[in-house]
Amino acid sequence: MLKQSIVVCFAASFATAIAAAPAFAQGEVNVYSYRETKLIQPLFEAFTKDSGVKVNVISASAGLEQRIKSEGENSPADVLLTVDIGRLEEAVKAGISQPIVSSELDKVVPAQFRDPEGHWYAISMRARVIYASTERVKQTAITYDELADPKWKGKICIRSGQHMYNNALFAAYVAKHGEAKAEAWLKGVKANLAQKPSGGDRETARDVAAGKCDLGIGNTYYWALMTQNPQQKPWADATKVVLPTFEGGGTHVNVSGVVLAKHAPNKANAMKLIEWLAGEKAQHLYADVNFEYPLRPGIAVNPIIAGYGTLTPDPLPLSKIAESRKAASVLVDRVGFDN
Repeated sequence: MLKQSIVVCFAASFATAIAAAPAFAQGEVNVYSYRETKLIQPLFEAFTKDSGVKVNVISASAGLEQRIKSEGENSPADVLLTVDIGRLEEAVKAGISQPIVSSELDKVVPAQFRDPEGHWYAISMRARVIYASTERVKQTAITYDELADPKWKGKICIRSGQHMYNNALFAAYVAKHGEAKAEAWLKGVKANLAQKPSGGDRETARDVAAGKCDLGIGNTYYWALMTQNPQQKPWADATKVVLPTFEGGGTHVNVSGVVLAKHAPNKANAMKLIEWLAGEKAQHLYADVNFEYPLRPGIAVNPIIAGYGTLTPDPLPLSKIAESRKAASVLVDRVGFDN
């Protein structure tokens, strides 16, 4: 969950400490992160308690791949922690990663949720779903294809089609059905929009609650987080989560994932952290603190998330979705989705 503005949030004291070379200390690991600090801090604190390894964090909403690349061989970065398959692939293309060799991760993370060459591994999942009005939508099952059905004309709210979460969903459609069918589908979805794409996923729930639309598109964890926020709880109360599916497939999922930096100065500690994030304690934290779907088998999802129903992830490998991201972006502009 990233802020829209480009904000680099790290203290000057930390930058000074990095320059003074504690990055190379035996008991530390340096993480460049796109995750919100409040979401990942409990994980890092638990890791430090278990391992004795201190975690130094630089957080930003954009530009971390470029920063690591510009730092070159002197980069203090050990691990890049990010959301979205797009950012994981961008890190690989930027040449800032090295293969993660871990039999433990190979046991835990299904092949569709890791890079074929080992340059990134998913750690947790989130699904792209529908927030449906509890009053005006009686259906309990909706397909992604159905979002283009004229019966929903003027009834759908969504954030920008170029946002990475929607880009991944649209790229999955391209990968499954080809550009021609995807373009026709996007035209149909655009024709059904109640308003110009804007805001974030929580705002789509807000607008459904306000009666501006009947369906909103959002990620699974946002709805759960709204139930914990007194101001936003009415938006959750006015909506229900529907797990849509592709025809002949499952529900589209995206991931939080890790990259091992190419010049990681603390590689051993980086591997400890990466493997720990796939371990039982961390996976429980992802489930109960962040409301994400754990990747490790046998870890229960949070009861709020379980209330959506059983998630059946679409089997399309994330690497295939990444290959179609550019085509999806072009189609969004071609159909004037955000206009």
